[in-house]
Amino acid sequence: MATGHPSPAPRSPRSPFWASVMARKPLSQVLPHEVEGAPSLARVLGRWELTALGIGAIIGAGIFAATGSAIAGGANHLGAGPGIVLSFVVTAIACAFAALCYAELAAMVPVAGSAYTYSYVALGELVAWIIGWDLVLEYAVGNIAVAISWSGYFVELLRTFGVVVPAWLETDVRTALIAVAERTAGSTDPHVLLSASAWDDAPRLLGVPIIFNLPAFLVVGVVTIALLFGVRSVARSTGALVIGKILIVLFFIAVGAAYFRPENLTAHGGFFPNGWAGVSTAAALVFFAYIGFDAVSTAAEEAKDPGRTLPFGIIMSLVICTVLYMLVAVMLVGMAPWDRLGTAEPMVTALEYAGGSPQVIAVLQVIVAFGAVLAMTTVLVAFQLGQPRIFFSMARDGLLPAWAAWVHPKYRTPWVTTILTGVVVATVAGFANINEVIELTNIGTLFAFALVAAGVLVLRRTDPDRPRPFRLWGAPWTPLLAIGSCLYLMLQLPLITWIRFLIWLAIGVVIYFVYGRRHRRLATGAAVSG
Repeated sequence: MATGHPSPAPRSPRSPFWASVMARKPLSQVLPHEVEGAPSLARVLGRWELTALGIGAIIGAGIFAATGSAIAGGANHLGAGPGIVLSFVVTAIACAFAALCYAELAAMVPVAGSAYTYSYVALGELVAWIIGWDLVLEYAVGNIAVAISWSGYFVELLRTFGVVVPAWLETDVRTALIAVAERTAGSTDPHVLLSASAWDDAPRLLGVPIIFNLPAFLVVGVVTIALLFGVRSVARSTGALVIGKILIVLFFIAVGAAYFRPENLTAHGGFFPNGWAGVSTAAALVFFAYIGFDAVSTAAEEAKDPGRTLPFGIIMSLVICTVLYMLVAVMLVGMAPWDRLGTAEPMVTALEYAGGSPQVIAVLQVIVAFGAVLAMTTVLVAFQLGQPRIFFSMARDGLLPAWAAWVHPKYRTPWVTTILTGVVVATVAGFANINEVIELTNIGTLFAFALVAAGVLVLRRTDPDRPRPFRLWGAPWTPLLAIGSCLYLMLQLPLITWIRFLIWLAIGVVIYFVYGRRHRRLATGAAVSG
């Protein structure tokens, strides 16, 4: 019977193209415990075991390296000065929102692949590819920054024993060029002058100075070779180093308290020398210090009563690390003028300005540098271990060539991608500037975390009856706050970082459509969800 109103137009079916690129992998294809008769993991981790896991994963190169750049600023960004303390709080809040989203998805999809696999289930293949491509920025590019900082501390450690590495073999080209410009502008900072000397003293090839960060290159090579021959022995050796890096952080805090000078907090431009803009920019940079919190969420299948212990482990590890980070930051700016801390080894630099007996300071520098070298070695191992396995997961889905999933017949490691990752990371670490690398790592990781939070919202709508061992508090507001806070921190990063990031994304999209979409193993039709 006519009503006088036109009938609503039927909804257009999803186009075959859109259905293809947004195909979602069913949970039944990724959950090993859904296979009949498959053994499940033992739930043995309590709240404090998960907390310890989180602390061990979070404390890494960020506090040893990124803090200096965040305090002093760089060529493309402002520094927070003593206001760095507030920057750590801002970042911790954003990480807490994102970590809780990780916890819900990890409890539902506890398999290899991290955010890549979560997004394949929740948001579809194209988004999963983008996140997998972004994870290269977190793992591989992030490890470039770790290697550069490792090199800085290692060179300082050698220097205390009278072994001097030529400046042109411990500096990268970008840092040398920036230092030359700062020297021309009148800078007398000894670290700037040392980096500038690399340009002056370097041997020339066809008139071009040869400047290369050799220690950064070599350490990545050693770690890569070790990982090629299996992860069991490497994992055993790094376990003790996790405890060591926590002890070295506590040691530095104690030393900093002894050499603390309150006037440094208000001199040199005041507590907030660059206002809220400096605090916000630094918050985006020190995000690098929190990368790794998702290690707690990946243990969801092995957690006792995950609905209670998982959020406790995530939040408690973030709280403890934030307190430690704030104490380290206070000691850094209390020991030295904040504008002198923009080096790859800020803890050692702070000791240079601390005053006191030169002999005592030299001993303290040896201890801190040695501890930092050991601590960052564990991070190098973890990141260098993770990147090939992300490639492995993507190749297993057909989005990368089959050789990326090749496993060594004897050592049972993804040997091709391990070598490829090692060669690329080692080579770039020899030339890259640490500030620019950290910025690129952070923007890619923040974008991936925002998409993970979006995945929680999507799965809650498309699969509301799915059992959730851990159910996120405050949904949908918590995922929305995670997305908003991640985007806010991304917006604090400089324009050049956004340009590099967009170029990186564009390259990834081209690879997906040229290769991944044509070789994908996930069938459309019945396998497509949503």
